[in-house]
Amino acid sequence: MRIAFLGTPAFAVAALDALDRAGHALVAVVAQPDRPAGRGQALREPATKAWARAHGVAVLQPEKVRDGTLAAALRALAPDALVVAAYGRILGKDLLTLAPHGAINVHGSLLPRWRGAAPIQWAVAEGERETGVTIMQMDEGLDTGDILLQRALELREDDTSETLAPRLAALGGEALAEALRLLEAGAIVPVRQDPAQATLARILEKEDGRVAWESPARRVADRLRGFTPWPGAFTTLEGRTLKVLEARPAADLAAPAGEPGEAEVVAGRGLAVACGGGTALLVTRVQLEGRPAQSALDLANGLRRKRFRLGT
Repeated sequence: MRIAFLGTPAFAVAALDALDRAGHALVAVVAQPDRPAGRGQALREPATKAWARAHGVAVLQPEKVRDGTLAAALRALAPDALVVAAYGRILGKDLLTLAPHGAINVHGSLLPRWRGAAPIQWAVAEGERETGVTIMQMDEGLDTGDILLQRALELREDDTSETLAPRLAALGGEALAEALRLLEAGAIVPVRQDPAQATLARILEKEDGRVAWESPARRVADRLRGFTPWPGAFTTLEGRTLKVLEARPAADLAAPAGEPGEAEVVAGRGLAVACGGGTALLVTRVQLEGRPAQSALDLANGLRRKRFRLGT
């Protein structure tokens, strides 16, 4: 097939690799414009743009996608299908319908669960034990199109959104190649989504990372894993921001007496923090505002205290 590809971050590169291996003709890669990044705020090109340059594929980086200009440019390339993977922009009907096979999306969840911009993060943060990828025929809704193919993946106990994303990206590439093969053969029967089963993976906000110590320890740990690397998990210690970098539920430890957020040193292990339901979270690595990352025990030693309150 002649494919026009729309995608921006590293997650989308696995789909490009899969299309290339399957012998599809990539007529263009559409990515978001280069953006300032890092401490120096130097312009950084998207991962998909770097891939396209390395493979001799034309790159388009429009600031706007709904003024008809992009649709006209892609229509002139006569693609058989648009493939979309984490592009980061909402496409209008002119783009969704310009190719014979329409626009096909690689989505990082088992739709209709986790429709939206952050499916990987929310699946981990909500303690899912299984997720996967969906190859979807796009429509004008938010991830509401018909399902062409799905592949499931079990989450590991220590998965973060950062460790899970590359595995889902690779699985998505494999599923995309298979879906396109079946589509060309006329062997796919699209399946409509059940809206009653839908959940929303909304865009993350910084405040999502604030630890709610009144939640059970398992939920606090799941949120930490899901929100790594951003917005992370943070609390306060005597008015200063404290990032929680590593923590896990500790069923073998009694929660410190007192309100949720009460922390107590556990010799040789870290800080036991009281959470909701009488559960305990073992915090092992932290970063106090203005300081480098350190073990939780080193933090306690520096404070010269065995017990203190978090969230204050």
